[in-house]
Amino acid sequence: MCLGVPAEVVELPDPTEPRAIVAVAGVRRTVATDLLLDEGLAVGDWVLVHVGFALARLDAAEAARTLDEIRRLGADQPNPFDGAADV
Repeated sequence: MCLGVPAEVVELPDPTEPRAIVAVAGVRRTVATDLLLDEGLAVGDWVLVHVGFALARLDAAEAARTLDEIRRLGADQPNPFDGAADV
């Protein structure tokens, strides 16, 4: 199973290149937008990202619902970085 994560487009550095800078939980990364060339992406749009590719455009409500579900699914999991993990 693959998991796509909603990310907000925060920058389109070069309009001639199919790339965007997106943010997920405050972390910025560059993703390929080759699959969305006809979408006319703009700063503030939401996209579904998987392995460095923006796969689909999402509306803000759908992105929020998906992010809430991801947070909810992980809420009961121990944080491996809290010092309690056996290293």
